[in-house]
Amino acid sequence: MVTVYDVPAEKLILKVAEKLKSVDAIQPPEWAEFVKTGRHTEKAPTQEDWWYTRSAAILRKLYVKGPMGSSRLAAEYGGYADKGSMPNKACKGSRNIARKCMMQLEKAGYLVSIEKQGRGISPSGMSLLDNTAKEVYDEMKA
Repeated sequence: MVTVYDVPAEKLILKVAEKLKSVDAIQPPEWAEFVKTGRHTEKAPTQEDWWYTRSAAILRKLYVKGPMGSSRLAAEYGGYADKGSMPNKACKGSRNIARKCMMQLEKAGYLVSIEKQGRGISPSGMSLLDNTAKEVYDEMKA
């Protein structure tokens, strides 16, 4: 049985993002085209569908690393802030983006809330990722 661990993350995330576009519960907010993804970035994302890609990446990350909250997820998507002549400093990504994505994925039924641990992946989320991983694996073998 093919799982998420058997295929490259980039190909899986792009394929899951395409599937998430057809889900009504997952829609980018109106501010999504203007917002930066963290203090460490200089500009907003240039991709039109970056919200779906981030949602798919969050879904995969929760599959691989287990239940976590928005603060820890923001740290996963952080980077280094350019402080000019001073040494660069690590900083977190946007907690609002992580929180809104997780809320939408939970509303769609792909995540479940786990008390005192944050959100974890639900059985339907696992099956979505595993089935997509199988499709990606078959495409790679062909």
